[in-house]
Amino acid sequence: MSDATSHAEASPHGQGWRPASYYPDPAIHALDPRFEKYWLKLSAVERLATGLRWAEGPVWFGDGRYLLCSDIPNQRIIKWEEETGAVSIFRKPSNFANGNTRDRQGRLITCEHGGRRVVRTEYDGSITVLMDSFDGKRLNSPNDVVVKSDGSIWFTDPIFGLLGNYEGYKAEQEIDANVYRIDGETGKASIVAEGVLGPNGLCFSPDERILYVVESRGVPNRKILSYDVSPSGDRLSNKRVLIDAGPGTPDGMRCDVDGNLWCGWGMGTAELDGVMVFAPDGAPIGRIALPERCANVCFGGLKRNRLFMAASQSIYALYVNTQGALGG
Repeated sequence: MSDATSHAEASPHGQGWRPASYYPDPAIHALDPRFEKYWLKLSAVERLATGLRWAEGPVWFGDGRYLLCSDIPNQRIIKWEEETGAVSIFRKPSNFANGNTRDRQGRLITCEHGGRRVVRTEYDGSITVLMDSFDGKRLNSPNDVVVKSDGSIWFTDPIFGLLGNYEGYKAEQEIDANVYRIDGETGKASIVAEGVLGPNGLCFSPDERILYVVESRGVPNRKILSYDVSPSGDRLSNKRVLIDAGPGTPDGMRCDVDGNLWCGWGMGTAELDGVMVFAPDGAPIGRIALPERCANVCFGGLKRNRLFMAASQSIYALYVNTQGALGG
């Protein structure tokens, strides 16, 4: 799984991935002058690990200086250590774990396709089920998750894990694909968004006044939707399209402290694969090209200025001149 010998491996684009041999890294592109302030010209894309089947749900543990990342079809969560570069198995079997985040007490929150549930890993390693049904009906396959500053847990529940036995267990859908909120104090669950076609990645704006949700089965294209969060912090309104992805395939995303959206992107072509960066107004401002489709991202490192990218079969990283917003 180490990348020590991976640079000669074949990629979908035929040439095999190579680290940049000079600065600035030609994989990084400014699409708008606003991106220049975030582009560290002496930073390059690095491949940290490879050999996964479908990488998802990266989450940073600053107190341990390590990254966790789901490898859904392989039924495992892997661990990459920043200090040594060592890669190991954190959890196997993982119940087809997908999205991960941390709550405000630092505990791991995980969406499981296999268990059709959202779980919390306690300090002693035990697992607490936070939610696996709603109104007596089983969830579909919880996908991505974020935690708000009030401790509430927000997650998407599409049907992707029910469609076969590769990223979950084939089963019948019992409930609509919704976006849910679990109250941080009472544990009570509620539906906060209905009618999203394939709800997928989600994240809050830095001030938590906006929730962004990827509509991954949008017609005719995938979209990134915006919702206003109520002053009480428990309801959504004013659904609107922020970004029409066109031929792109946004999956997961995270906000930086300035409100820019850093989005996993691609569909198996060199023109699309990687990470797209959008300003808060929805304008594309930057792109990080990768030799694989990127599913999800997170910020980490000592100063939260390192972007970790979970691509199809590999994990990449890039130092940037911004920091990830807290939460998520």
